[in-house]
Amino acid sequence: MGLFDGMVELWGKVTGAQAASEEAETSFREAAGFTIDADDGEWRKLTGDSKRDLPQITQERMREIAVHLWRTNLLGNRLIELPLAYLLAEGVEVKTQDEATTKTLRRFWRDPINKMEIKLPKKLRELSLYGEQCYPTFVNEASGHVRLGYLDPGLIATVVADPDNPEQPIGIITAKDKKGQARRYRVIVNGPEDVFTQRTQEIRQTFADGEAFFFKINDLSNSMRGISDLLSQADWVDGYDQFLFAEVERINNLRAFIWDVTITGATPEQVASRAKEITAPAPNSVRVHNDQEKWKAEAPNLNSADTSNTGRLLRNHILGGGTIPEHWFGGGGDVNRAAASEMGEPTFKVFSMRQKVAKSILEEIGTYVLRQECIAVLGQEPDEDDPAYEVEVIFPEMTSRDTSKYASALQQVIVAVGIAIDKKLLSEETGLSLIGTVSGRLGIEIDVKSELEKTSTAKTKEAENDVFTTPKTEEGAA
Repeated sequence: MGLFDGMVELWGKVTGAQAASEEAETSFREAAGFTIDADDGEWRKLTGDSKRDLPQITQERMREIAVHLWRTNLLGNRLIELPLAYLLAEGVEVKTQDEATTKTLRRFWRDPINKMEIKLPKKLRELSLYGEQCYPTFVNEASGHVRLGYLDPGLIATVVADPDNPEQPIGIITAKDKKGQARRYRVIVNGPEDVFTQRTQEIRQTFADGEAFFFKINDLSNSMRGISDLLSQADWVDGYDQFLFAEVERINNLRAFIWDVTITGATPEQVASRAKEITAPAPNSVRVHNDQEKWKAEAPNLNSADTSNTGRLLRNHILGGGTIPEHWFGGGGDVNRAAASEMGEPTFKVFSMRQKVAKSILEEIGTYVLRQECIAVLGQEPDEDDPAYEVEVIFPEMTSRDTSKYASALQQVIVAVGIAIDKKLLSEETGLSLIGTVSGRLGIEIDVKSELEKTSTAKTKEAENDVFTTPKTEEGAA
């Protein structure tokens, strides 16, 4: 060790000892309470930043590509539109068990600004394309009537999570406009503010530019942004499009040909002179020449193999990622009617999952609509246990059922249950439950207790009427 290094080490020990001594003599106390700054919600804890979201530039690029593929690519368009058609083609009904609150929902649904019958397909389409949707709300303070706005996901700069629960978004900060101003929307949660901790409530108070719904799909529990349905498919969909365009160019090249003219025994000068005179014959024209000149049409031989299998492989890879059968996109393969019916079941399971998401979104919006009316008119939050405020969204069946097999099964079950009850092997309640299980597949739900009460009453009346009396004779004797 050199002299300079030794002096540095010694000085470090001295200063370290002095610092330790001063720290031991000085007492530090933390002030009680905490301060909420306007930008506290924009900071993440170092230990809580798991980076589950896409980088901002990737998120923006994802949205642009998804919209481009939906507009210009047939396969990309079908991956979005097919599920949407199965969900909404027959319409949606929103109601409660109370006529008054149902009227409130209908008034919101048919509002000339909301126009949910027209806008709902757009909202779910963009949810699928962008992976997220944001709807600022405008509430009439006197009546509580609600109208929905729209915030393009591209204008969302930051989604702020609850510091005590990273799964719950509590605020949205928009990108700055031309004047350098950004809006701060409080994410709507259907309930009083005391569902959050005191710290979170104070952070939410800084989002003072209004309330907004925020919905996202294809996300993780601790990610704040949604993911497009086309993100994983984009490169493959585009590659399939390029493959088809290349095939079109190849077909055009195969149709091209040239005339090869051979002049026997001609000198180079004679060949050059003949080349200046010669022209390609028109269709149905007559060409006359001697035996020294031969004409032959030459077509290109590109030695290209049949690419139909390659195209099918790419297409099925994309459709499989979207859980869509091949025969739904023009590829029959070896599929018959029976196999096609069975192949559709996984697809409808996936569609049903998305239908539940749409159902939850609409029920949450409907609950907010009823809450705002109750707060404006009655000045209080509605009773959560009141059936009048339980919003129900009804979607029609996505596909018509083949009822023939269920009808046949119902007949067999009824016969079997009747025999089992007669032989005292089964109770009437259990037998009716079995029948109800099969009838439910036909769309008819059976209330076992109610049906048993009805049959019991019918049996009692039948027993009362089934009483034999001996007819009287003319003399009145029995």
